[in-house]
Amino acid sequence: MNLASTRFEKCIKCTICTVYCPVAKANPNYPGPKESGPDGERLRLKSPEYYDEALKLCTNCKRCETSCPSNVNVGDIIAVARGKFEKKKLNPKLMRDYILSHTDLFGTLSTPIAPLVNKITDSKIIKTIMDKTIAIDKRKSLPKYSFGSFRHWYKKQADTQIQFERQISYFHGCYVNYNNPQLGKDLVKVLNAMNIGVKLLKKEKCCGVPLIANGFHAKARKNAQFNVKHMTEAVEQFNTPILSTSSTCSLALKQEYPHVLNVDNSKIMHKLEFITPFLLREFMNGNMPTLKPVNKTIVYHTPCHLERSGLAIFTIELLRTIPGLKVIVLNSECCGSAGTYGFKKENYEVSMKIGKGLFEQIKQANADFAITDCETCKWQIDENTDLETIHPVSLLAQCLTD
Repeated sequence: MNLASTRFEKCIKCTICTVYCPVAKANPNYPGPKESGPDGERLRLKSPEYYDEALKLCTNCKRCETSCPSNVNVGDIIAVARGKFEKKKLNPKLMRDYILSHTDLFGTLSTPIAPLVNKITDSKIIKTIMDKTIAIDKRKSLPKYSFGSFRHWYKKQADTQIQFERQISYFHGCYVNYNNPQLGKDLVKVLNAMNIGVKLLKKEKCCGVPLIANGFHAKARKNAQFNVKHMTEAVEQFNTPILSTSSTCSLALKQEYPHVLNVDNSKIMHKLEFITPFLLREFMNGNMPTLKPVNKTIVYHTPCHLERSGLAIFTIELLRTIPGLKVIVLNSECCGSAGTYGFKKENYEVSMKIGKGLFEQIKQANADFAITDCETCKWQIDENTDLETIHPVSLLAQCLTD
């Protein structure tokens, strides 16, 4: 059974997707999602020779899909075509793409010696060498690793979760596990304050999005099959919802697995949920922890993948439940990072051009914090504005009364 969503018949050639595409606006070398997606697919069905390397310029932000009035999965068509026709060439950029996409491997190797790894990768000399050799732009800072993983921390806390009658299963993803365990700790703190315990899946791997974006579709498919297996086991054994704090992981687990990787997740689809709709529903049903007033102003940036999922309103309304918090919702614009896209030397200028409008909005807002649900949006905003960027769950954790 082919689950991949590459049907293009509903495309009416209105070009709204191209108008809405941040890359098409910033890079004249990109033909746009209509030509790369539905139009290109018609040709690629005739012959693989019609595959265009310009498809690599797509950021997979899904804004084309968000805007499409005919509900064509334009971004998925492009991603599937890349997986089918893109040829990996043995060169330094292949090493770069491997390093940026194999997050479990490099996270596992780096967290035990995180202070050393972070110091090395933050060195101007090392940045220059990476820029000249494997084309990771020297103006970008690689994400910092945590000294110890979230799963390592959780093992010491697991027994404390048994006391709660209600439980959820948490798909933490690479970012929480290797880069920001504090977000996972904040989730445990918030849910425990609501008398909900947190379980982890027995095992999990990277959701696969960095692998898809960098052309390692076979590895991404294996990860997806592995994750579906362990999520299915969790649902069958505990019948818990499976929550994610990453807007990109959440989209991948629900949509990219069947649509792009042709991995069947139908048995668990109804159990997969992003964290903010879950929390808001609990709050509205009376299960809301006591929150202290913060008297702060925040700007909220909607991640592209959360907008594609149609879930941004839940985060916004969740933030509005915090006493004293002034919420400024920014105009929806892509930050330009697009996962690993903005780290690549050939994409850096386009990435910054895409994000410029967002950065200016944030700088003019006179806020105390920036809030976003996406880790790579956080990195981009942290690097290019003066505001600290935090996750909605972490803000809630800070507002809990002791």
